[in-house]
Amino acid sequence: RKSTIRGVGNIDLLFVIIANCGNALKRRNLIHIASETKELMNASMLALLGFAMWTLLLLGAIAAIRTTLTVTGRKRANSFLPSGDDVSPFSARLCRAHANCYENLPIFAALILVAHATNNAHITHSFALWVLAARIGQSTIHLVSTRNRAVRWRFLCFAVQVSIEAWWAVQLFAAML
Repeated sequence: RKSTIRGVGNIDLLFVIIANCGNALKRRNLIHIASETKELMNASMLALLGFAMWTLLLLGAIAAIRTTLTVTGRKRANSFLPSGDDVSPFSARLCRAHANCYENLPIFAALILVAHATNNAHITHSFALWVLAARIGQSTIHLVSTRNRAVRWRFLCFAVQVSIEAWWAVQLFAAML
């Protein structure tokens, strides 16, 4: 079928109608939630989501290893140590990398959410993705090597995260005074 507007397909026409309805509602201040929601998904919130997803990815890797060992009968489901030491050195590093994430995620989340709740999100925006990159770097280095040089790089990634988060905490505290 052809639409009644020349040169515009049905899908295009649907989008035009939706856009016009949206504009009419905006003019009447009936929909401001959509723009506020879009505003909330910025670098800080993206980094928070990324941090949570990275933590879940590591958890999924632990689950995959343990499920494989259980299903193949190589290990009983109730015999795994939380540290992962009983499976392999890699499994131990994976469990520790995951633990590092869930130990640090609450601090990161609290700072991001306080910044947003107090209208000080500008404090976290510029470095939020750097914290995420440092977190992923730290975890990845933890997984691939335990050599002295790797441990130093891993600590550097950790120091970047802690330094940025400490700076944020000071900035947020000062902004709230």
